[in-house]
Amino acid sequence: MHPITLSRQLTAEALGTALLLAAIVGSGIMAERLSGGNEALALLCNSTATGAILVVLVAGAHLNPAVTLAFAVRREIGAALAVGYVLAQVTGAVLGTWAAHVMFDESVLQLSTKARSGSGLWFAEAVATFGLILTILGTQRWKTDMVPATVGLYIASAYWFTASTSFANPAVTLARSITNTFAGIQPSHAPAFVVAQFVGALAATLFCWFLFAAMENANRRDA
Repeated sequence: MHPITLSRQLTAEALGTALLLAAIVGSGIMAERLSGGNEALALLCNSTATGAILVVLVAGAHLNPAVTLAFAVRREIGAALAVGYVLAQVTGAVLGTWAAHVMFDESVLQLSTKARSGSGLWFAEAVATFGLILTILGTQRWKTDMVPATVGLYIASAYWFTASTSFANPAVTLARSITNTFAGIQPSHAPAFVVAQFVGALAATLFCWFLFAAMENANRRDA
C-alpha cells in the first residue's frame, strides 16, 4: 500500500474541491438553461446535484476551509497542514469553476454580477456553516461512515432553508464570485459571506466541545 504523503493529501483536496465546484456551477448552468425561467426548479436541480456529489466526494476529505478550521481548532490537524489544505481547496475551486465554463461553452474568465448581500444573508451563512460543522462532528462521533451521506443531505436541505442558499464554504464562495452564472455572487459581496462562514464554523466547533464534554460527564455519572 502506498503511503498517504502530503502531496497526495493536497492533490486529493484540490481535485475533490474542483469536482465539487464543477458540479455546483455546471448544474447551475444546466438547470438555468433547462428550467425555462423557473428559479425554484433551477434551485431544486442545483441543490440535488450538489448534495449528490458531496455524498460521492466526502470520504476523509475536507473540501472546505471552514471544515479545516474546525479540525485545526480541535487539534486534529496541524497549522501547516491546515494552510496547505486551504490553498489546495481554493486552487481546486477556481479550476473547477473554469472547467464548468469550458464544458458549457462559457467564457472562462468571468466576474459575477449577482447581488447577495444583507444582514439576513450573512446570518444565514453563519447558520448554514454552523449546521454543517455540527453535522460533521456529530456524525463523526457516533457513526463515522455516514459522514458523506449526512453532509450531502444537510447541504441539499440547507439550499432551501437558508436565505443565502447555503454556500457554507469559503473556497466555494470565492470561486462562485468568478462565475457570472446561476451560482454566482458579486466579488464585493463574497468577503462578508466568508467571515460569516468562519464565525459559524468556530461557533459550532466550540458548541460541540461543550456538548460532547457534557455528554461524556453524564455518561460517567451514569456508569
